Order: sequence, then C-alpha cells, then structure tokens
Amino acid sequence: MVHLQALPGSPGFEGSLDRIVETAISDALALTGAGFPALLVENFGDVPFFADRVPPVTIAAVTTAVNAISATAPVPFGVNVLRNDGLAALGIAAATDAGFIRINVLTGVMYTDQGPIVGQAANLLRERGVVAPNVEIWADVMVKHATPPTGLDARQAAADTVERGLADAVIVSGSGTGAEPDIHEAVTVRAAIPRETRLVIGSGASAKNLSGLMDVADAVIVGSALKIDGDPNNRVDPARAEAFVKAASNHGLL
Repeated sequence: MVHLQALPGSPGFEGSLDRIVETAISDALALTGAGFPALLVENFGDVPFFADRVPPVTIAAVTTAVNAISATAPVPFGVNVLRNDGLAALGIAAATDAGFIRINVLTGVMYTDQGPIVGQAANLLRERGVVAPNVEIWADVMVKHATPPTGLDARQAAADTVERGLADAVIVSGSGTGAEPDIHEAVTVRAAIPRETRLVIGSGASAKNLSGLMDVADAVIVGSALKIDGDPNNRVDPARAEAFVKAASNHGLL
C-alpha cells in the first residue's frame, strides 16, 4: 500500500501537494526496493470520506500522485479511491495505465461510517468496457469498517460479487485497517467463488502470519505492518518491508 496523505480539499490537507507526492514516491521506492512486485495507491488521508463520488480536486490529486509514483517505481500498480468511487478509480486507471482498481462495495449494500454504501457494478462494468477494458476489478467482500445487512453472509456476498458483479478478484479483510481477517471467513469465500478467481487478503497480513494466510489466499495487500510502529499513518519502515518480503520468499511466495 502507498497511503497518500490528506489531499487538497480534505480537512487534513497541509498545503503542499508536492510534499505529499514526494512522500508517496519515497514510500513507493522503499517498498519496491525491498522487493514488493506491485503497489496499490489510495487516498488514505482524506478522512472523513465521501460515501461515493469524490470531488474533481481529489481525482486530479490522486492522478498526479499515481503518475509520479509509476514514473519513479515502475512496477504494476492499482488505484483505490475511498470510500467507494469506482468510476473515479477507473478514470484514473485509464489515464495512468493502472492494472487494477479496488472497490470496497461492488454489489449489494454495506452500512458504514459514511452511511449506507450501495454497489454500482452495473455502471462501473459498462464504463470499464468503454474506457479501460483491461483494468481488473478487485472487490471487497464484507468490507472492513462496515456492517452487512441482516441475513447477508460471506458465502452469498462472495458469490454475488463474482457471478453478478463480475469481479476479477475478491478481497477479504479484518474488521478495520490493519486487522487480521477471520481465516474461517476467508475459507468460506474461497469455497464460494470459482477456482480461477483470485482471493486476496486485504488487511492484517504480517511477516508472522503470512504463511497461514497464503494457505487460503492467492495474494495479499499489506500496509500497516510495513509502517513505522505498525501505524498506517506513518512512513514505510524499510526494515519491516524487507522482513515481510523475506518471509514471503522463504515460503516460496515471491
């Protein structure tokens, strides 16, 4: 993860987009220098988040940052526009040649601190066919920082995300940022989706638990465990990043 600091227009913005981009590039280089094969960029600092559409200034700022990161750290990369602006993420991906986008709620509805978030798979998939047909959609199932409607379980949510939402990969996370996922839920999701659909762990991965997570999943997205003191708001700690890559290599995952 490359967590962008608060961008222009958000309450935490400190006045310099250039400084934000420089920090993001530094973190990206620390990650790729440690051996990470891909990056995911998101507007992590833009709290409180909009439930769906973000303002144009956010799209412009994320695009600026992504272009700078990809020019300096040339590895495959993805985009996530929080909280759930899939169309913005898709537009940025099309403009920057990103390989994938992360969507927190692709199908159904989840209750969050932004209120109810409703999936927009119909619009997103049609737009993808027009502007960026090769961009993959990685969609969360029972996304973190959220509560599902009564009666919805992980098995049905996962099946709908792939069969009706047409996700290319599904993501299982813990209850919040940096929280380890419920391995039983991951197993349930794995059984509910086709074998060729990748299962991705979206939070809580560390050098210590990586082997167990990868018994179920095909890939992991990791952020907090790589930061100084394990705090997602801090800079990347090169030593933590190198330890994670070493653990992955020791288990034959890289």
